[in-house]
Amino acid sequence: MSTDPVELGAFGTRMRGPSALGGDSRRFMHLAWTLAVTDFKLRFFGSVLGYLWQLLRPLLLFGVLLLVFTEFLPLAKNVYHYSVVLLEGIVIFTFFADATIGSVGSLVDRENLVRKIHFPRMVVPVAVVMTAYFNFFLNLLVVLVFALASGLSPHWSWLELPLLLAFLGVFVLGVAMLLSSLYVRFRDVRPIWEVVAQALFYATPVIYTIERVEQSHPSWVKYLMCNPLATILVQARHAVVGHAPSASYAIGGTARLAIPIGIVVITFAVGFWNFNREAPRIAEQL
Repeated sequence: MSTDPVELGAFGTRMRGPSALGGDSRRFMHLAWTLAVTDFKLRFFGSVLGYLWQLLRPLLLFGVLLLVFTEFLPLAKNVYHYSVVLLEGIVIFTFFADATIGSVGSLVDRENLVRKIHFPRMVVPVAVVMTAYFNFFLNLLVVLVFALASGLSPHWSWLELPLLLAFLGVFVLGVAMLLSSLYVRFRDVRPIWEVVAQALFYATPVIYTIERVEQSHPSWVKYLMCNPLATILVQARHAVVGHAPSASYAIGGTARLAIPIGIVVITFAVGFWNFNREAPRIAEQL
């Protein structure tokens, strides 16, 4: 990586900073991978337990919620393999939260790198999402082992998971691009998004099932399923655990899946557009 000519050229004329993607896709992916791997290693550097700390957080939350909703509140009643459903939901939502909240200040946190080095700016949020994926895949292995230990058998529908996770990745990256580029200008984005992410946790069927919502508030289901995270979690439960409605059934028909899919596409498009527009000026705004 070369030294950034920053925003002043010969004779003091202002120059545009590096673009969002740059012109070399192989170099872009190499930089993103290198930054993601470095961040992943540094996160556990000097820690005795290392990755186990990353695993303990969702597991502790899982343990507390499982105790509450199986012993004190009736949310787990008549839910097939509720413990697997709950752990799967927590792991998927934790990935979404970690990737998006981590991306908010990613450009500002790497101010020295962004100011001094000439490289495609979108490498930074992409690397944050990739790092979150590293943690997510390791946690997902725990979910699958737990599912097998709970008595579930592998079946062909499990092959839906890679498609669902790719769909989730598009949504997460779109949000990450939008938040990281907005935060450079507006520092209120971080606390606002932390509140939004917390609200999304309860607006997504992580601790409860879509059937329970249908029983108590049938008219809410079609609105709840417009949330892409809800669509992903409902379909992931249908694919892995079974004995549960699919996303198309829950939303009221396959055609209505166009709503959450459209939200994901629009989020990605808006995030890319805003990041690409702001990329040449990011170093000036830091």
